[in-house]
Amino acid sequence: MYILLPMDSDDVQEASLTKIEDAKIWAQLLIEEGELVEVSHNIDNNAFENLSECAVVINDNEHVWPFMEKNMMVLVAHTGRSIDDIVEAYLFKELHDLAY
Repeated sequence: MYILLPMDSDDVQEASLTKIEDAKIWAQLLIEEGELVEVSHNIDNNAFENLSECAVVINDNEHVWPFMEKNMMVLVAHTGRSIDDIVEAYLFKELHDLAY
């Protein structure tokens, strides 16, 4: 599954999830069989070679309609902000559905 994240840096070790309007870079994670396989970065969230199936945002108040129009699932990471935290939360189903 390809997961899209708005991040404050392209440094995988130091990057943190940020608000969509504050994103300096977008990370696309490929998770297969319970493992992080690949991390790609791009300035434009629409420029990735593969379509993302899910977007993870920092809170319920984000402008997520562009993702929903593409039939992407939107999840919220209320706590973990690093890529490792988000992958772990995704695998253990600790990310929350978007509250309208």
